[in-house]
Amino acid sequence: MIPGTGYTAVGVSSADRPRRLRHWRLVAAACGLAVGCTALGGVAGGLVAVHSTQDQLDPGYNLGPVPPAAASRTSSSTGAAAARDMPGVVMIKVGANAGTGSGFVVSGGYIVTNNHVVTLDGQTTGASMQVDLSNGASVAGSLVGRDPYSDIAVIRAPGVAGLPALPLGNSDSVAVGDPVIAIGSPLGLADTVTSGIVSALNRPVQSGAGTGVAPEVFFDAIQTDAPINPGSSGGPLVNARGQVIGVDAALETLGSDPITGTQGGSIGLGFAIPVNQARRVIEQLIRTGSATHSVLGAKLNGAYPGTGAQIARTGTRDQPPVDAGGPAATAGLRPGDVITRLDSLPVTSAYSLVDGIRSLAPGSRVQITFVRKDATHRTSLVLGSARS
Repeated sequence: MIPGTGYTAVGVSSADRPRRLRHWRLVAAACGLAVGCTALGGVAGGLVAVHSTQDQLDPGYNLGPVPPAAASRTSSSTGAAAARDMPGVVMIKVGANAGTGSGFVVSGGYIVTNNHVVTLDGQTTGASMQVDLSNGASVAGSLVGRDPYSDIAVIRAPGVAGLPALPLGNSDSVAVGDPVIAIGSPLGLADTVTSGIVSALNRPVQSGAGTGVAPEVFFDAIQTDAPINPGSSGGPLVNARGQVIGVDAALETLGSDPITGTQGGSIGLGFAIPVNQARRVIEQLIRTGSATHSVLGAKLNGAYPGTGAQIARTGTRDQPPVDAGGPAATAGLRPGDVITRLDSLPVTSAYSLVDGIRSLAPGSRVQITFVRKDATHRTSLVLGSARS
């Protein structure tokens, strides 16, 4: 009987009590030993880890002193060319930031860029322009003149006269494989420099059909793998000496992303207007506000399926296939003749012939190779002139 409870303990005798107590003491001792060993193992493990980490440390280690800054770079390095030319490259924002392009300063404080930059790809002819200078200033720009056929435009802006003018090189001396850099503001990122090589020369390029404001642009381009992206247009393509050899004008892409609609970027196929061609137009625009371009004096058949440029067989009362008294007629060309070579350049289509002609100055004498009734003939021709 348990005192005060009225209950009797069952299964536990007074003789069993010492044995039970000894049992629980053994259990408690075993548990204490286990806990102690665990703690001891953790401490010991920690001591071993600390000791191992300390073995990996070297208190006296250092990477050596910072080398002094380079006193100068070789005159032909990309860095040296970029350093010389970047102060003379500007970003052009057109129509309250409706479009962004690039430009560069030439002698006299004029800024050269593309016609498609100042016209928003032919959508306007009188958009406002903001010119962001390399010194951080932003000034209003005004149009001096533009030529839709060569895709060249010239603008002026106050404060530009104090910026360094970029020297113009000789694009006729450029060779495939020459190193080049492109400077501009792709996607609005000012003072961006990319490098590459001249990938090809005399590449026929039509940078886009006009929209009623500007006709199609044709030029024999300098092709480069220096990345050119939207916003680079109008910037300079320069050689290793920092001389401008071309005006960045076009790029080939793989199109827009079909899901996001994002415009494609550079795939290493960029095109620049040769500076020798641009030089003539720049001078004309500054002197007179407009420019002239070369003409053949014949209507071409754009649907001709063969190789070469065929003179149209028929025309209209206002536009005959061969202009009477024009360059083609004077050289003896007739409707249906297929022109296959312009000087040393092969002519593959009507477009490539227009490219080659537009790349030459009016009054230039060229050798024309053509086919008439399966017979090959050659003649000399003086290109005519038309105002843009």
